[in-house]
Amino acid sequence: MNGWRWGFLLLVYAALVLKTGAVEHGRTQPTERISGSAGDVLEDNPVGRLKVFVYELPSKYNKKILQKDPRCLNHMFAAEIYMHRFLLSSPVRTLNPEEADWFYTPVYTTCDLTPNGLPLPFKSPRMMRSAIQLISSNWPYWNRTEGADHFFVVPHDFGACFHYQEEKAIERGILPLLQRATLVQTFGQRNHVCLNEGSITIPPYAPPQKMQTHLIPEKTPRSIFVYFRGLFYDVGNDPEGGYYARGARAAVWENFKDNPLFDISTEHPTTYYEDMQRAVFCLCPLGWAPWSPRLVEAVIFGCIPVIIADDIVLPFADAIPWEEIGVFLDEKDVPNLDTILTSIPLDVILRKQRLLANPSMKQAMLFPQPAQPGDAFHQVLNGLARKLPHEKSIYLKPGEKILNWTAGPAAFRPVPTTKSCLATTGNAGLRRPSDRFALKSSFVSPSLNLLLSSLPRTPASAAPRFSMRVASKQAYICRDCGYIYNERTPFEKLPDKYFCPVCGAPKRRFRSYQPAVVKNANATDVRKERKAQIQREEAIGRALPIAIVVGIVALGGLYFYLNNTFS
Repeated sequence: MNGWRWGFLLLVYAALVLKTGAVEHGRTQPTERISGSAGDVLEDNPVGRLKVFVYELPSKYNKKILQKDPRCLNHMFAAEIYMHRFLLSSPVRTLNPEEADWFYTPVYTTCDLTPNGLPLPFKSPRMMRSAIQLISSNWPYWNRTEGADHFFVVPHDFGACFHYQEEKAIERGILPLLQRATLVQTFGQRNHVCLNEGSITIPPYAPPQKMQTHLIPEKTPRSIFVYFRGLFYDVGNDPEGGYYARGARAAVWENFKDNPLFDISTEHPTTYYEDMQRAVFCLCPLGWAPWSPRLVEAVIFGCIPVIIADDIVLPFADAIPWEEIGVFLDEKDVPNLDTILTSIPLDVILRKQRLLANPSMKQAMLFPQPAQPGDAFHQVLNGLARKLPHEKSIYLKPGEKILNWTAGPAAFRPVPTTKSCLATTGNAGLRRPSDRFALKSSFVSPSLNLLLSSLPRTPASAAPRFSMRVASKQAYICRDCGYIYNERTPFEKLPDKYFCPVCGAPKRRFRSYQPAVVKNANATDVRKERKAQIQREEAIGRALPIAIVVGIVALGGLYFYLNNTFS
């Protein structure tokens, strides 16, 4: 039956190719300008609309890190490095901070790499906090708004939550000191703790020169219907399956691995870029995070992106008409992917190809060297310019404080700005711990105690303050990881496609939870202990019926034995 079905789909695809002329002209479609305000926004020139002051930080926050590992220039998080370089020579830069609209702090938080080239984000909160301590001690501009007119580039998997695992990222949350700042980040997902309102979502870095060298002749036919290369299962981190990509990638493989319309594999060939230019549709499913460089590559190579990531926030969404150039598919609809794609009208496919052929569309997704009009650098500046002028409410009253310097990972008390005979500058009393594992503790050196004498002391008799909320009927617990849902929206009203934000378990894996819910109920240690308790209870629950049956059988055997012995 499947053979007949796929044969029919092949006929449909053949008709599509012949009718559109894709075999001869699939890569030579005329371009089409984006209609409406989106096209105007994409072509905006930010020069003259804002001024940016770039803080001059010690090289240990940027240049020395890059010198230690130049691989940072080529990985998908490199936007933070190239944005710094761009701003240093940009006409929007001002050397007079008094006339600046925005302030930029160049910290390379993704340049601590493993031997395999993956960034280690564990030092990032401490590094960022140290940089903010430095600028707040040596310039007055941070303190007057507590960062509300500052922006930071944070291209981690989960932005300023600074962790590559979503579970840990959610537990950390955005670094408290960055809560008022504008974050420029690759991560974008609606209703997620790692995306602040007002953040600017950018594309991940993809090397423009490398892609340029892999361009093939424009008349090459698009003979591949659906193309994808990448993981379907992450056995190392998700051995049981089902949590990685919330099962969406696994569903693609299980449903279409033998479908002749789908060219999908885990192997990454040397012709990867060339193959994308031969494809009509390129799959862009979520992984552990919703974004990946595939989205950039698909746009650059004119392959219609098929976006499979519920609630994703896409790069420069106010300028790029993603609904018009891509195809959006709910994760639950993956089994119907072939039917959905083959049923798209031919004129719709042609229009998407024409829009993708627009050079301004491609330019907006790249961070080229040197910068060019309309590129991703300029789209970031456009996003900042649209936030101007700042509201007067961002400026704090004298003595007013909002941010909590002691909250978050690697927290430490801010050094008083009053000068000390032991510290000629605001941060001279701080030194990095010599223990290379000290990043697991607070960023404090013994000499710091000499600088804290003027801080108010808490009376010894003062009792610690705990906050607790009583669980209502809304409290539910995930049986797979112990996460507790206790939000205002009743659990029963959540959509059926709701997944546990920690482990990705579906809604059906939750059960009602009655005990009181403390504020830190979802902290790692507390949750893991609760998970272990659930596992013990379920083990007992599974064993109890067996034990009862065994006991009944044993008692029956004993009864017959005694009857036969003494009768």
